[in-house]
Parts: sequence; structure tokens; C-alpha cells
Amino acid sequence: MKFIKDPVHGYVEVEESLLPLLDSPPVQRLRHIRQLGFSYLVYPGANHTRFEHALGAMHLARLMCTHLGLGRKEMDLATAAALLHDVGHGPFSHTTEPLMRECSGRGHDEIGPFLASGPLAGPLEAAGLDPREVAVVIGGSHPLSPLIHGDLDVDRMDYLQRDAHYTGVPYGTVDAHRLIKSCILEPEGMVIDENGINAAESLLIARTLMRPAVYYHHVSRIASSMLLLALQEHLEGAGAGAAAGLLSLDDAGLLQCLAHSGSGTAQVLAERLSLRRLYKRAVYVGADRVNAQALQSDLSLRKMRRLGMEIAEGAGRTPADVIVDIPPVPGEIMTAVRVRCGGAAARLEDLSPLVHTLNRTRRVQWRMGIYTVPEAVPEVARAATEVLHVKRATTQDRLVVD
Repeated sequence: MKFIKDPVHGYVEVEESLLPLLDSPPVQRLRHIRQLGFSYLVYPGANHTRFEHALGAMHLARLMCTHLGLGRKEMDLATAAALLHDVGHGPFSHTTEPLMRECSGRGHDEIGPFLASGPLAGPLEAAGLDPREVAVVIGGSHPLSPLIHGDLDVDRMDYLQRDAHYTGVPYGTVDAHRLIKSCILEPEGMVIDENGINAAESLLIARTLMRPAVYYHHVSRIASSMLLLALQEHLEGAGAGAAAGLLSLDDAGLLQCLAHSGSGTAQVLAERLSLRRLYKRAVYVGADRVNAQALQSDLSLRKMRRLGMEIAEGAGRTPADVIVDIPPVPGEIMTAVRVRCGGAAARLEDLSPLVHTLNRTRRVQWRMGIYTVPEAVPEVARAATEVLHVKRATTQDRLVVD
């Protein structure tokens, strides 16, 4: 048994059988992948990594398995899956996820082939684990998947606390231990005891408040959009294999590659990111000012690039001067969580009025952004308003409420 000191959970235990996994190159690579992408440009302390989060998720998975009374084989399977659940991430974590999905058709948690035949297959088999079964747990299709792939999973319990700790934002409060002690694993999925409703609500509130403050902060969105544009310019004319190579790098390696790109635009954008000379918001509006549903139709990096080029042409700017950022509309949260009340199970949203309120809040938090170089903000704002049919702000929108 190895003990690792963690600033969030205290001492994290690692079983001897899992040490080869911990020391493997794919897991060690996570030391160089920032957990929050470009949030460090907003919160200087947000330099924590996917490696730390993987350790935290593994620790909470062990606590969950102990509480649920699972056997050694199930515990090893769940803790290994928690440790490895993020090894498929590209540089800067979720920032490069859209490129990964567009170029490979998969997300970071779809790692079956990688686990089955990659460098982790040997250590997993040596630990008595089937790499394919571990991949199924991570992918969400296994009876143990709710522990790391659900509405009340150890992944969320760790990252909300960890991200709040390193950013200093006081919104990520989650009573993880209470929540774990309230969980019941049934064949249909995870159920919580009615005594755990408040703990579940604390996680729900934390997720909602952390979205605009951290995960969708406009500075982080701008930097992420600049990186994606640099990658698109760098990969212009290259095949999917080139994208796969970039996505296997770490954060520093990717920026270094872009700094020496054959694309001048990619070089300039990489330099801007390194020096924090970011684009500015020309338009930043919610769903009440645009047709969000129409914008979401067939949404892709290519579609946003085409819109950016159309706006740039209308503003008399070069295509690289304008970036369109249309995030996905937030989905409903906690819709699958059930609460055990006596002998029956009820949906959490039927017992907690907070669920409906916070789902509405999440939808209101959605923003579409049009970003450009500082000197071009006025003309890009005018062109974007025309191209995207942005409604003008009403007097009520501009009222200041004390």
C-alpha cells in the first residue's frame, strides 16, 4: 500500500496492485494536463492537473466501494476505472474535446481499444483486471459505472471540491462523505437514501454556481476558442492522423508545436495565448437575444468557423480576426437520480424544488460569444448582430437592480 498526500482529501491510499498503473506513461502524462484548461488565466492558482483529480476520484471510489460492501474484485475494478477515467483527454482537457469528436468521432471516455492494446493493457492484466471491462465501466455501460459515470459520481464529487480549492471560488462545497454514505447501488442504478437529499442538493448547487464562475468564464472560453482556431489553422489540409498526434501531446507540447506551426495564424494565436493577449468580446448574449435552437442545429467547429468568416467579411476583417463560440445548451441535471423513501423510490426532482429552479438557472446561464482582436470590437459587433440576427437589448435588459 502506498500513501499520497492530497490537499483536498488528506492521504490517498493506492493498492500495491495498482502502482504499475499509477506509474504508467499514460497516467503520468496527466501530470502535464491542466484540469481546468485555460482557467489559470483567470485564477492563477488553477494549475492543478488531471493527475491529481484522478487520484482524488480513485480515493472516493474506494470509499464508495467500502460503504457499498463490494468485494475485492469489484473494488479493484472500480478504483482502477476511476484512476484511468481521464487518460483519454487531450491537451488542456475539455478544451480540445470538440476537435477530438470532430476528427475521431469519439470522446475522451471512449477508450476501449486504447486500454485493450495500449500500454495500460499489461498493468491491468497483471492486476487481475480485464482491460475491456475497465473500459466498459468508464464508458458508462457497466453495473459499476454509476460510481464514476452518473449524476452522483465520485468524478463530480472530486472535481467540484478540487476546482473550488485551487481557484479560490467558494462555490464548490460538496458534502462528499455524507453523500457517499447515503448511496445505495441497485440493479437499476444508484439510489440515495432520503437522508442524503441535502448532500445531493449541495452537489447540484455547486455544479450550477461553478459553471459561470469557473467552467464557462468568458476569459477561459475566449482562450479555449483561440486554441481551437489555432489547431484548425495548423491542421488545414492535414489528415485525421495529424490531429491524433496533436491530441496525444500534453499542454506544453501542444503550445510548442503551434508556436512552430507552418501556419502563421497558428503561430500568432499561440504567442497571444502564451502572453495572455486575448481576444475581446464583441457580442456576448444569452438565449433571449438569439435563436439558440437554430444555432445548435448541426453544430460543429466547421459551422462556427464558417459563421466567423462571414462575420469577418461583413466587418472588413481577416477571417482569423473573428471567432464564434456557441456552447451546447445545458442539459437537465439530476433527472436520473432516485431517492429511497421507505420501501419506494421517487425521483429527486419530485422531492426537491431546487432541481427545477437550478435547471432553469443553468439555461439562463448559457451565452453565445463572438470574439475578436481589441481594435475590431465595434465593427465585428455590428456585423455579428446582422449575420446572427442578434436582438437589440431592451431598456429592461439594461436596468440595474440593486
